[in-house]
Amino acid sequence: MTVKEDKLTALAVENMPDENGFFGEYGGRFIPPALESIMEEIEQAYLEIRKDPAFIEELAVLNKHFTGRPSPVYHCKALSEAIGGGQIYLKREDLNHTGAHKINHCLGEALLAKRLGKKKIIAETGAGQHGVALATAAALVGLECDIYMGEVDIAKEYPNVVRMQILGAKVVPVGHGLKTLKEAVDAAFEAYLADPVTQLYAIGSVVGPHPFPMMVRDFQSIIGREAREQIQEMTGKLPDNLVACVGGGSNAIGLFSAFLQDEDVNIYGVEPSGSSLNYGEHAATLSLGTPGLIHGFKSYVLQDDEGNPAPVNTIASGLDYPGVGPQHSYLKDVERVNYEVINNDEAIDAFFRLSREEGIIPAIESSHAVAYAMKLAATLDRDQTILINLSGRGDKDIDFVVENYGKKYGIE
Repeated sequence: MTVKEDKLTALAVENMPDENGFFGEYGGRFIPPALESIMEEIEQAYLEIRKDPAFIEELAVLNKHFTGRPSPVYHCKALSEAIGGGQIYLKREDLNHTGAHKINHCLGEALLAKRLGKKKIIAETGAGQHGVALATAAALVGLECDIYMGEVDIAKEYPNVVRMQILGAKVVPVGHGLKTLKEAVDAAFEAYLADPVTQLYAIGSVVGPHPFPMMVRDFQSIIGREAREQIQEMTGKLPDNLVACVGGGSNAIGLFSAFLQDEDVNIYGVEPSGSSLNYGEHAATLSLGTPGLIHGFKSYVLQDDEGNPAPVNTIASGLDYPGVGPQHSYLKDVERVNYEVINNDEAIDAFFRLSREEGIIPAIESSHAVAYAMKLAATLDRDQTILINLSGRGDKDIDFVVENYGKKYGIE
């Protein structure tokens, strides 16, 4: 076996993380001693249920009949033709029940909480998609649900706030700091520390202390498994390129995980460069961050001069986080995934272009991936393919987009 083959074999999902929750040097569990036994309980319960035929069947039935899986793969013929280069395909996670990929892991986490005898599930949310999905799962299995959300994001993503409330969840406003996703995570962790016995913190991405990066990845890996089969059926081959937006990184790792060992598949994770790459004006963690600790795990982190998480800014609330999943950090270091950036204006242009050329309104988060894929397509031959994970739909973003960008795009 060559060195390259050795490296690709090491990327297999079943080999990562190690028994201590590390992906190379990233991940692990850096938490107060009071939480150690609780995390051990969650880890052991998860390791048991993922092999339990009854659990596997229950989740499969919900994925099919509740979520609506498999989500389709769609060929953007008009957009591809207009660009004149590579062929763009979308994995349509926006068509899932609740409108995004988040339902994939929320169902699993809610079932796990029920199995553990918890009374409540709590979580943070930025764009609101994780909050809506978790509120939906909580209603389905009969659990209480508290969602922590920054006041800035509450105003920006108000339609999702209403959805959470309709579903019976309590939305807890977070008013300190920048009042966005990082502060919502802080507040949710504080609430969890106050009562880790009757509550489960259902983390919303492939972040946090072990076992959450592994667990959320495993639930999201259904995206890549489906897409691998679908794209080969449509085109007769694997995709030449994968593209997904990266904040915490759940939708991206969900797609990437099925292709990490395919050396001929180029993989691109797309971060938000916000209004500029100056300090505090972006959330390009992998591009500009350095290794550090955040929220109980080690990853690349955007940090200030004292090693504290730096302020971040992007129009995409779901990407507004100064850390990133530990597996993404590892994939950057071993150079298996290329991490690129897209700014606010490029994302909004992609938002309107996909809407008007294909009749699909994407989430602003997903628009970052669409924007990069359009750039990439222009450099490729027509027989080359790009598969984007369209992680969410843009209903939640319409008011914000029209208010801030409507006139530029002919909306009065």
